[in-house]
Order: sequence, then structure tokens, then C-alpha cells
Amino acid sequence: MSAVGSILTNSGALDALNALTSTTNTNNTLEQELSTGLSINSPADNPAGYITAQGFTSQLNGITQAISNANQGVSLLQTAQGAITQQISVVQQLNSIAVQAANGTQTSQEGQSLQDVVAQLTAQVSTIAKQTQFNNISLLNGTFSGVQFQVGANEGQTQTLTIGNLAASAIGLNATTALAATATGAIYKTGANADSGVVTAGATGAFASGTLTITGPTAGAGSVAVKASESAASISTAVNDLSGTTGVQAQATTTVTLKLGTAGTAGGYAFTLGAGTSATSNVGESVNVDGSNIAELITQINGQTSTNGITASQNSAGSLVLTQASGDNILFSAVSSGSLKTTGTTATAITASAVVQGQVQFQSSAAFSVGSAANIGLGDTSSLSSLADINVSTTAGANTAINVVKYALAALNNQGGQLGAVQQALTANINNLDTTSSNVTSALGVVQDANIPAVSNSLTEAEIQAQSGVAALKSSTTLQQAYLSLLP
Repeated sequence: MSAVGSILTNSGALDALNALTSTTNTNNTLEQELSTGLSINSPADNPAGYITAQGFTSQLNGITQAISNANQGVSLLQTAQGAITQQISVVQQLNSIAVQAANGTQTSQEGQSLQDVVAQLTAQVSTIAKQTQFNNISLLNGTFSGVQFQVGANEGQTQTLTIGNLAASAIGLNATTALAATATGAIYKTGANADSGVVTAGATGAFASGTLTITGPTAGAGSVAVKASESAASISTAVNDLSGTTGVQAQATTTVTLKLGTAGTAGGYAFTLGAGTSATSNVGESVNVDGSNIAELITQINGQTSTNGITASQNSAGSLVLTQASGDNILFSAVSSGSLKTTGTTATAITASAVVQGQVQFQSSAAFSVGSAANIGLGDTSSLSSLADINVSTTAGANTAINVVKYALAALNNQGGQLGAVQQALTANINNLDTTSSNVTSALGVVQDANIPAVSNSLTEAEIQAQSGVAALKSSTTLQQAYLSLLP
């Protein structure tokens, strides 16, 4: 304590001054909180709270930008989807034209006119694929691959997108092709061979027993067991049962071209004709055929098509063409000696009985592979018959075009569906980010926002204290002035 009666030391004034300084600092802090609306304006206000607030602020800034990124992604997807929708519209027109051209009522001039229209439409499909861009980024020409959208505030919170090449030359029918023709004894495998079927003497079967392994466009896989004598139709059915997993479908048909051999003793060509799922099982009933020439044979066979599904025709070389459209085996029995011969590399007579196995074709809208496909006379990988190459100027070309257009539409629809799924994912992500942003904003407010009513009340109190402090400081000098009156 200072000495009693001292005029040099005024402890009361010092105490009042210290209190006034503290009150002034409190006043300044409270006024700053009111003016900024924040309880933390610098690390000194609340170091721990400041660190927490900065963390929330960083997260909130990242979320805000991620929402913007995702919205840009949605706009990109909508641009691509709009273009694909236009392509689908054009391809639907191509489908109508192909079906029209396949009717067989068109003249050659009309067929060529339709092909001219087809060429213009397929070019339009490619033009759309080439010109569709977003922010100068091409979307449908095959270069948009593995593009990343940053749709979260943190590393790794991304969405990756790839859009395939949707030009007319890149979409269409992806299918397996037959291997080159081979001949081993009485077995003729399908391909360039004019037999266009697999002919096996007796009931042995020409397919190699084993397992076909199908790997589809989206890596979905499945396997199909093959028996030596089973039909192409049964293999096709098994493949189609897996199409939901593999994305690969199959078609089967059995066609064999035969020439007439030496007529029998009665001047005719006699045999029994049936269809089956194997060398021994029948589909429908077998029919007896006995004619003196190819025309009679064709009439008899076609007159009984409803019993086994087999139709007959004559090609330009004068040979007999038999077709089982479902791909079931064509079964010969009771063949009169020399009646029928194959037309392949080595003309082989069909003796007492024979099995004709058909051709399976695997099909998809995108590339795929089939392991061990050589077991049924096919290559292991698919090849593309593109939309750009269709030709509807002939009935045969129009028939092929219908199938190519079908798979081109499937490719466009699949790509559109994938983009739609990604857009849904982005939209859901945006909604989640909006919710997260609201919650983080609330949390940030709890940490750093000033409680205005409480601050106002405290400021009023601090102002009163400041006024009291000034009054105390003023009154603390009265005693020293009284001491001065004692001086002589």
C-alpha cells in the first residue's frame, strides 16, 4: 500500500485506471462482435474455436465447389443424352426403311433410292457423334474416356464416366463369324463351304464336346456345355438364358445344300426327313420323301413343313437347299443309295443316315468373346457389322440391315441408360451435399457466430462499468488535492 497522506502515490487512481482499461477492452471486443456478428474474429479470441471454425469453413468451401462441379456434370450428361436421343430418332427411321425394303415389293430403282436415304441418315448419326461437345469437349466420338468428376470436398470423392464411340461406323451388330470350311472324312464344318451346315455320317455329331465360356461387353460371364451331337437350337437357348448376365444373345439356323445323286432303281430319290435337338431325339414327326426330281422333292418337303419346321428350295446351281429356321438338327434316315450328296470340297454321298447340325451366331451390341467357340465352328472373338455399312437396295441386304439396326439401337439405348444412371447418381450426390452443407453451416454458426442478445446485454453492462470507472478515477484525485492545501 502507498504511504498514508502521500501525494506521489495514488493507489486508488491506479486501481480505477486498471479497471477502466479492462472495461474498455471488453467494450471494444463486444463492439467488434456486434459489428461482425462473430464471436471469434481472430485466433486470440478463442484458439480452439478458431481452429474448429477454419476446419468447417474449409469443408464448406469444398462442398460448395463440389455442388457446382456435380451440376456441371449433370449439364454435360444432359447434353450427351439429348444428342443420343436425336441419334435414336434417326436410327428408328433407318429401322422403318429397312423393314420397308425387306418387303420385296420394291423395284431396283426404288431400292437404290431407299439406300440413298439410308446413306444420308447414317451420315447424320455420325455427324451428331462428331459435333456433340460440352465446353469444347467432344462427348460421343470415343475420346471421352475415364473422365473424372470431383463431386466431394475430399480426395477420392469422384465419379468417373466413359462414353463410347457412337458414330455410325462404331455401332451395330457385333457377332461371331464361322471358321473357314474344313473337311475330315464325312464331316463338313460350316463356313465358306457350300454345305453351310455340319454334316455327320451316322449319329456321331460333329461338334466337339466341351464348355463355351462367354465374356460379355460389360465383363459379365457365363458358360454353356456342348455335346457332340446336340443342335444349334439347344446351344442358342442356353446362351440366351444367360443373356441377362453376359449381354450376349444367340440365333441358330440349320441350312444344308445338297445335290441329287444317282436316282434309285425306281427312278426316284427317297429318304426320311426329320428334325431334332440331338442325333436321336425328334422335334415333331419325320416325313417320308420320294420324288423323281428336285421339284417334286421341294413340293413334298414344303407340304409337310408344319411337322418338323424344314423348308426346301433350289439354288441357282440347281442344288437342293434345306433349312430348319430354329436351328434344330436336320435328320436323314432311310436314304436310298446315292440319292443325296454334299456339295462341299469333297462331294460325299449320304448313306443310310446322317445328322446336319446348324450354325449358332452369338450377337451383342458391343464387342465380346467366346472361349472354345471353335468347338462349334466359330471364331473366339466378335466382329462388327456397322450401321454405316448397311445396304437396303436388295431384300437380302435389308434383312441384314434390320438386325444391324436392332443392335445399333440397343447400343444407343444402353449408353443412354448408363448416362441416365450416372445423372441420377450425381443428382443424389448433389442432394446429399446440399444437406451436408446446411448441417456444416449450422455447426460453423454454433462455433463462431455471436449471440447478439447476450453480447448486447454484456455491452450495456460494460458501458455502465466504463462510466463508473471514469467517475471513480475522477474522484480518486480529490484526496491528493486536499493534501496540497496543507502546504505552506
